[in-house]
Amino acid sequence: MSTVAPPIRAVRRPLALPRWVHEISPGVALAGLFVTVAVVAVVAPSALSPQGPLTINLGDTLAPPSLHHLFGTDQSGRDMLARVIYGARESLLIGLGATALSMSIAIMLGFAGGLAGGWIDAVIGRSIEVMFALPVLLLALLIVSVFGQSAVTELVAVGIGTRMIRGQVLAVRHSAYVEAASALGHPYSKIVRRHIFPNAMRPIVVLITLGVGQSIVWASGLAFLGLGVPPPAPEWGALLDAGRDYVTQAWWLEVTPGVVIVLFALSLTTIGRFVQKQLEGGVAK
Repeated sequence: MSTVAPPIRAVRRPLALPRWVHEISPGVALAGLFVTVAVVAVVAPSALSPQGPLTINLGDTLAPPSLHHLFGTDQSGRDMLARVIYGARESLLIGLGATALSMSIAIMLGFAGGLAGGWIDAVIGRSIEVMFALPVLLLALLIVSVFGQSAVTELVAVGIGTRMIRGQVLAVRHSAYVEAASALGHPYSKIVRRHIFPNAMRPIVVLITLGVGQSIVWASGLAFLGLGVPPPAPEWGALLDAGRDYVTQAWWLEVTPGVVIVLFALSLTTIGRFVQKQLEGGVAK
């Protein structure tokens, strides 16, 4: 009598998630959710608000927040929620553009000064010190007042005042593993490509997340002073400027865009700190 062995069933292993997924705290998750909503507002604002940002309804002027208008309306009866949603595109464009500009300048000057050394590094270092001596907002005010009000000049004004990464390049250049690679006879171009550049660029990921939020806050400060994107653009800083004349009778015109700016900057900062922690953990291991 022969016995038939039962068929061998393949054992399915549970899908292994990356380590960083298990370290996501509720605060990081909420920050990621808020940033995701902001990105959707940039890509497809009509999916979040059926109303347009410039639709005027004089019968609902300065209406307080309600179920029909969650963020209330402005002095022209325009829905504030729609204006905040549609304003995310210009605000994030300014933040991303200013950060990209500042990071480009930082990479070029940082590597030029950090790798070349000598008088080139001295000139770049003195120039950066002069730039650090000027308050960022004052420098931005000067550029906007000279070249006029527009999203482009505001982007440039905010971007020029961002910190450089020359110090990081110098730190990596004089590190032990770079000296070891030089002692082994590796070509200098190979050392730059495999050691200096990747390690000097590591902080850029964190600086980008922090820089976007910081740039939006600075741009909003310019707009509040009347030197930002001109009306009727729904850019977040422009909304603050437009609502300051009605702050005593319509508080929501200042509070709603202000809270959105603070939450967005705080969310990007939270994500940036989380990314920094993961990168430092990876380096430590």
